[in-house]
Amino acid sequence: MQYEPGPPRAALIDLATRRYFASVDAKNLDATLACFHDEALFCVQTAFTRHSGKPELKRMFEDFFATWQTIAHRDFTCTVDEANGRITACFEAVLTGHDGSVTRLNNTNFWRVRDGKFQEVYVYMSGENPLV
Repeated sequence: MQYEPGPPRAALIDLATRRYFASVDAKNLDATLACFHDEALFCVQTAFTRHSGKPELKRMFEDFFATWQTIAHRDFTCTVDEANGRITACFEAVLTGHDGSVTRLNNTNFWRVRDGKFQEVYVYMSGENPLV
């Protein structure tokens, strides 16, 4: 399904890296959820998991935030399709547990954006899925 042309390249990158991932890294649940439409779909393709709608997303992020002492996403490489409101980003996720253990993941996310918010998110992870 194609959407109406979305925001320009800079705005799509800002949504993905500065608004969304910055909110996740700060464990700011309200700001994280504000990046999604109420009926958004979030799939971790490599783990065959699916979360649909803000109540499921809220529970997923609450659990994710509680599991890790710190969360950091960095080293983004973004590809943007302005005409169709899509963006993809390859990045490193560094998760530090409450015991000091560190998990590093090399991930790629694919987003479909509608009206400045995520409608669909597809995640590919290099390791075990922490978003359950």
